[in-house]
Amino acid sequence: MKRSHQETSVEEAHSMGKKLEDDNNMDEFLSALGYKVRSSDMADVAQKLEQLEVVLSNDDVLGSNALNDTVHYNPSDLSSWAETMLSELNYYPPSLDLDPTRMCNLTPFSDDNECSSTNSENNSKRIRLGPWCDSSESTRPVVMLGVDSQETGVRLVQALVACAEAVQQENLILADALVKRVGSLAASQAGAMGKVATYFAEALARRIYRIRPSSPAVDPSFEEILQMHFYESCPYLKFAHFTANQAILEAVATARGVHVIDLGINQGMQWPALMQAMALRPGGSPSFRLTGVGGPSEGDGIQQLGWKLAQLAQAIGVEFEFKGLTVESLTDLEPEMFETRPESETLVVNSVFELHPLLARPGSIEKLLATVKAVKPSIVTVVEQEANHNGVVFLERFNEALHYYSSLFDSLEDGVIIPSQDRVMSEVYLGRQILNVVAAEGTDRIERHETLDQWRKRLGSAGFDPVSLGSDAFKQASLLLALSGGGDGYRVDENDGSLMLAWQTKPLIAASAWKVSDVTAERRR
Repeated sequence: MKRSHQETSVEEAHSMGKKLEDDNNMDEFLSALGYKVRSSDMADVAQKLEQLEVVLSNDDVLGSNALNDTVHYNPSDLSSWAETMLSELNYYPPSLDLDPTRMCNLTPFSDDNECSSTNSENNSKRIRLGPWCDSSESTRPVVMLGVDSQETGVRLVQALVACAEAVQQENLILADALVKRVGSLAASQAGAMGKVATYFAEALARRIYRIRPSSPAVDPSFEEILQMHFYESCPYLKFAHFTANQAILEAVATARGVHVIDLGINQGMQWPALMQAMALRPGGSPSFRLTGVGGPSEGDGIQQLGWKLAQLAQAIGVEFEFKGLTVESLTDLEPEMFETRPESETLVVNSVFELHPLLARPGSIEKLLATVKAVKPSIVTVVEQEANHNGVVFLERFNEALHYYSSLFDSLEDGVIIPSQDRVMSEVYLGRQILNVVAAEGTDRIERHETLDQWRKRLGSAGFDPVSLGSDAFKQASLLLALSGGGDGYRVDENDGSLMLAWQTKPLIAASAWKVSDVTAERRR
């Protein structure tokens, strides 16, 4: 008789949580999963489970009728169940010296903060886990000892999702036990999975214990440093800049003057390559005017960047003009701030990872797109993460983020030989995003990534039509990957005129181009 995953109801989960408080002699994690195992019996149970694992892996046993007449239940008394199974299989164990320290360490996170209830968008929602595990017809999980790293990784993912589900159901006692388990499993898991799980465990702990940052917001200059290391470590930002620049060059191929509005200038890493390409254009370079937008704290840095770009322009023979704009939010931008010159310049608006934070405040993305449309650009280049981290159901958002960032961390681990400092800083850069996606809510949650299909709907409803990036852009982007030495796992995919950068089979970055729709342009006339 198998008990299905659905039969483990919310009420049962709550009762399991109460047992954690009532019986201090029981192991807290196994109790949370419904198994009665005294802490003093852990070594004995571990020994029996290892023996059972050895027996069940024996082809002679599996090929016989030994199991045919046995009814298998989800055991609550794990020790008695394992002993009964061994007896039915006629197993007579040799003398084993099992070290109880092989049991997973349950060292908890610091939990000085009191647990408080969290909001749940859909308490009854349960998520299928795709290739990692299928819980639709599974029995209760049995903790096996002496397993390899791959099985530990599967158990780690299962524990992460189980913890997120407990958070979704506001079962904080169960969530507390599971997040401690995740921490110990992550510490013992090598490679990308252990690293990404550590960040997700910290994010879950912050959500469970309502831990708020004790220090002011990170200095934007530190964020820029992290982004620089991420740029050097992997091809994601290079792909974003290169693909956007290729679309811009095609749009201004015959222009004598070019004005680019960069909605997030940051370190300006995108523009030296564009300026050099303009300098090599047959017939001479067009004049190039760059308007860089940044936050209030970035004012001095933006001006210094302008001076450096001006020096580069002088060295390669490009007529150059720079203006920096600092605003609290992109919604504060107004058309007149850009001082457009439609009679002499072709206007371009560029956005690399700048649109999704606006989704934290209703109406903000619509306001910015209306401003962009009002300045009548010839082309708008947009690069965003190919992920759906803006859903209202926490568990769905968590599951999507776990897939997405696991692929990103895996690409850092398996791509090329990356200097250790670049790798560590890149992991911190991505880890900060994980903390925001999982632990933050409301206007504090700014990493609200959406898929290309979702952006198509938003931009289409705002009065923009897609512009195909073309086969040349695809070939050039593929060449960039080959030259950058990013490893065999990366690939460029074409998607209805847009380009995606994928790791293995998982698209991670989407680049697209847009123009003001013909209907909108006709109305203005």
